[in-house]
Amino acid sequence: MAWSLAGIRSPATYMGSRITGDKKDRAFPVVLQKPFLRKILAGNGSSLEADSTCRTLAMSEKVLVPGIQSDNEASSNDQLELSEATSDEEEMIEEDEPKQMGTIIEALPRTIPPPGTGQRIYEIDPLLEGFRGHLDYRYRQYKNLRLLIDQNEGGLDAFSRGYEKFGFNRSESGITYREWAPGAKSASLIGDFNNWNPNADVMTRNEFGVWEIFLPNNADGSLSIPHGSRVKIRMDTPMGIKDSIPAWIKYSVQAPGEIPYNGIYYDPPLEEKYEFKHPQPKRPKSLRIYEAHVGMSSIEPKINTYAGFRDDVLPRVKRLGYNAIQLMAIQEHSYYASFGYHVTNFFGISSRCGTPDDLKSLIDRAHELGLVVLMDIVHSHASNNVLDGLNMFDGTDSHYFHSGDRGYHWMWDSRLFNYGSWEVLRFLLSNARWWLDEYKFDGFRFDGVTSMMYTHHGLQVAFTGNYNEYFGLATDVDAIVYMMLANDMIHGLYPEAITVGEDVSGMPTFCIPVQDGGVGFDYRLHMAIADKWIELLSKYSDEYWKMGDMVHTLTNRRWLEKCVAYAESHDQALVGDKTLAFWLMDKDMYDFMALDRPSTQLIDRGIALHKMIRLITMGLGGEGYLNFMGNEFGHPEWIDFPRGDQMLPNGRVIPGNKNSFDKCRRRFDLGDADYLRYRGMQEFDQAMQHLEEAYDFMTSDHQYVSRKDEGDKVIVFERGDLVFVFNFHWNSYTDYRVGCRTSGTYKVLLDSDEKRFGGYERIDHGAKSFSNEGWYDGRPHSILVYAPCRTAVVYGLAEDQNRITE
Repeated sequence: MAWSLAGIRSPATYMGSRITGDKKDRAFPVVLQKPFLRKILAGNGSSLEADSTCRTLAMSEKVLVPGIQSDNEASSNDQLELSEATSDEEEMIEEDEPKQMGTIIEALPRTIPPPGTGQRIYEIDPLLEGFRGHLDYRYRQYKNLRLLIDQNEGGLDAFSRGYEKFGFNRSESGITYREWAPGAKSASLIGDFNNWNPNADVMTRNEFGVWEIFLPNNADGSLSIPHGSRVKIRMDTPMGIKDSIPAWIKYSVQAPGEIPYNGIYYDPPLEEKYEFKHPQPKRPKSLRIYEAHVGMSSIEPKINTYAGFRDDVLPRVKRLGYNAIQLMAIQEHSYYASFGYHVTNFFGISSRCGTPDDLKSLIDRAHELGLVVLMDIVHSHASNNVLDGLNMFDGTDSHYFHSGDRGYHWMWDSRLFNYGSWEVLRFLLSNARWWLDEYKFDGFRFDGVTSMMYTHHGLQVAFTGNYNEYFGLATDVDAIVYMMLANDMIHGLYPEAITVGEDVSGMPTFCIPVQDGGVGFDYRLHMAIADKWIELLSKYSDEYWKMGDMVHTLTNRRWLEKCVAYAESHDQALVGDKTLAFWLMDKDMYDFMALDRPSTQLIDRGIALHKMIRLITMGLGGEGYLNFMGNEFGHPEWIDFPRGDQMLPNGRVIPGNKNSFDKCRRRFDLGDADYLRYRGMQEFDQAMQHLEEAYDFMTSDHQYVSRKDEGDKVIVFERGDLVFVFNFHWNSYTDYRVGCRTSGTYKVLLDSDEKRFGGYERIDHGAKSFSNEGWYDGRPHSILVYAPCRTAVVYGLAEDQNRITE
């Protein structure tokens, strides 16, 4: 049967088996000790060698993945040299294997520093001393794993390149395919290339449950599996004969009119492969993230492409002043409405939006514009889909996941990884590295980390900050150690890479380097801020807002642990919830956003508070800032993915939306229209970003809140060299005195009441404020300002006012 790659990207909705997501495990970690290193992490099987020992390798020696035979014809140049050794372990530096098939790259040495002492966390936070037993145990687990990986895999560098051995790997003489499936009784590779004949290419198994087959080139030198052809692995499993998409597949598609996906052997000729042209930008000093979903980024009701996003959205992001893109839903997911969080193929890109080369072109263009690209990576759980994903891959419940209840997330209806399994560690670590190596992503936002770290997954738990909530029997040490290894690998091999963890619990040490005893993330998402805004908007009118309560939420973060603040993300934009703009203006947004008709009190108040909420979140909330695409101008619609009616097991039917794409898009044209009030909101968001770019106030060491007046409804704070004045009152104040730490002449740098921002232009930007000597609000100097109602103004020294460029 002939079946081409053309036309396989048409949108389709998966309606097959269960597809909800999941997140974490719940068992106590096993202490790793040398005498039983082989099976202790293996779960259903391991590819560890029994007699593997720690060794120093000469430059000419090859490092083979234990338990796997060498490719006879493969040009495997996995060369190692001794880097440095401690008394109990040796650390290797491995050179990159040159890309095959004619692509020449420079082999640069990779190095991951050996583990440190893990003791600095007690200097940073003396309260952790009371939990030293737990934390030291956690660090020993991490060090033991590092040692075992060094001894049996040649180091974390080699271990995290599992994609060079598993899945499909091409050499000059043919293609080798390997799969870890210890539960299978037999296996064969099937596909278009052999007419789906299960007897044509039977695989062999080694003692660790790794199945393998080598397919030599055809007589004319062509590949035995043509580029773009469909492939699957057929296994005889405990649940019967099962056809599965290879776990390490790099591309899978859903053919028009079909429900299951098919794995695609993706290996285009050299002239068709995208070659990166632009260097990756350096890590920005302050992180301003534009969170985006490629598929729903079109103005039109359709699935947008990587090319469309590259050409239309990236220039917009650059113009708005953001310096980072965070891409959601990149890993393949068979159910579009899962927003990308129920992953079926972890190494494959979402085929709805294009090919792997299309995604590379997008990322390269972002780099050309100076934007770093973060990937929203999902390692916290996997889709429950048996047809297309990892669930029951080899016919057993406990292959990649914990068995029974521990391997199932009851709220998300998804599977939970067994982070104590050796091969799961290889799979996930290699997955993270694959996206950095192959696609040149600049880092990750790790989804659902709270669910990973606790056996209760953070569900129905109110974290109060009591340290007993973080370090006890409910903590999944295996999962935390995995994240330590992942951050170790990422930061060791890619020093400019950024890792952000989605954690709502406030786990201490989360953003402390691994060598100091921390989990190793660069940033934590400050999720409590968005929750606070929704609480205030849903329960109270703004005249009842407490200034001290707002400031406490915005500033309540751990010392030396950086946060990414946001007023709202994609979570608040989903159907069933409300965006900030909708909470503030509701149905009036449909009728009163045109400038050629009168406004309403609700619209005026809503636009004013929308701007203030965003600026105070950026100003006080963290060391980074995030915005979901479209929210910068108060997008008027929620997100509702195309979906049909769904029948639950109890017979109840949940109505769909007739598979409509109308609410699964972004109306950027509204923000650009100079005849709509959305334009002013977008202009203000852009001015915020450019102000931060000029003054780096989010990363300044200086932050001081000098006033949080409940009667005046005024908040005043300093961040870096700037003075922020927020008047949340419905009354205006003239000659309002605010404290400042530096004497001089102050000018207005940003004013939310400017006409171009949809305001009433009540502040004279030509006016100067001269500082007065004498302490006020705990500051050595003060200035007099005009503070109009529901307005935020940022002041800076007059000599610095030309730093902003737009």
